[in-house]
Amino acid sequence: MRPSDPDLALLRGLVEIPSVSRREGDAVEWLVARMNERGFRATVDDAGNAVAEIGEGPVHVVLLGHIDTVPGEIPVRIEGDELVGRGAVDAKGPLAAFVAAATEPVAGVRVTVVGAVEEESPTSKGARYRATQTAPDWCVIGEPSGWDAVTVAYKGRLTLDVALSREARHGPAPGPTIAEEALGLWERVRESSTPRTSGARSFDRLDCRLEGIEAGVGDGLVERAQLRIGYRVPPGIDLGELERAAASLGGRDGDTRVVVTTQGKEDPVRTARTSPLARAFARAIAAAGGQTAFKEKSGTSDMNILFPAWRCPTVAYGPGDSRYDHTPIERLSISDFGRSITVLKGVLSRASDRII
Repeated sequence: MRPSDPDLALLRGLVEIPSVSRREGDAVEWLVARMNERGFRATVDDAGNAVAEIGEGPVHVVLLGHIDTVPGEIPVRIEGDELVGRGAVDAKGPLAAFVAAATEPVAGVRVTVVGAVEEESPTSKGARYRATQTAPDWCVIGEPSGWDAVTVAYKGRLTLDVALSREARHGPAPGPTIAEEALGLWERVRESSTPRTSGARSFDRLDCRLEGIEAGVGDGLVERAQLRIGYRVPPGIDLGELERAAASLGGRDGDTRVVVTTQGKEDPVRTARTSPLARAFARAIAAAGGQTAFKEKSGTSDMNILFPAWRCPTVAYGPGDSRYDHTPIERLSISDFGRSITVLKGVLSRASDRII
C-alpha cells in the first residue's frame, strides 16, 4: 500500500535532515513548519520538542515519536520499495506516520503529535518534559514494531560510568596496569550479575554489558580508566538494588580511587494487551488485512518514562524492522509506511468511540 506523495515527501524530507541526539534543532523547526502547513497548531516546547495539536473534543490522544537519531550518515535514497537513511526506521518513519495519520481530524478527538528530543541519549529530555504535562486518554509511542504488530513491554535500563584513577607509575612497575584494573573490575561486575541472567526467554533475563572502555589515559601525574556498563533489566528485578550494588564498588581499592556515576535509569514497563488502545490497534490492523502480534522488547523507549507517569493505555507502534535500528543499512519499507498510516487512522477513528 503506497502512501500519498505528500506523506512520502514528509518522510523523506524528515530523514534527509540530520538530527543526531542533542542536535535536533533543524529537524524540529522543519517538522513544525510542515505540520503547520497541514493545519496543525504547531510549535516548539520548552524542552525543544516539536509539538502540534489538531482537532477538538473530549478525547485526547498523544502520538509521541522521537526525532533524534544515533550518529552515522547514510545517503538518503529510494531503492525499490525502501527508503534508505539514518532514522528511517528509528524512529522518523513512525513519527512521520503519526503526522500523516493525524492530518485528517476525527470528530471529538484532540490529537497531540510530539517529535521528542534526546531519546537516544541517557537524558530522554523530550519525554521527561512531556511526562510533566496532563495525562491523555491514550498514548502511542513511535517505535518500529512492524505495521501489523504492537509493542506492549520493554526492559528497563541502568547505565553506569565507572571512573578509576591513581598516581602515575613507571611502565615496568610491578602490578596490574590501570587498564587491567578496569577490566578486573568489569569481570567482577559481570560475575555478580550472572546469577540473575537465568530465564527461558530472552526478555526475562538480565543483560549486563561493557558498552565502552577508555584506559591508560594520563597527564603524567595521574593515570585514568573509564568504563561504561549497561544493564537491560526485565520486570521483577529491582533497579535500585542493582544501583546500590554498583555504588558499593566506589571508594578506594588499594591505590586506586573508583567513582561510580549513574548516567541513565528507567524501570521496565509492561502494558495490558487487552486495554482499549491495544484492542483498537488489533481491530485496525485486522481491517487493514493483518493479524496482530504483540511484542516484548529488550531495549528501552520513551514508553519507560511516559507510562509510569501517565498510567493511561499505552503501546508502542510504528512501521519498520527494528533489526535495522542503528545499523549502516537502515531502511524502511515504503508500502509498510503506507499501511501503518492506514492502521493509525483506524485507531484514531476508534478513539471517538470513547465519547459518552
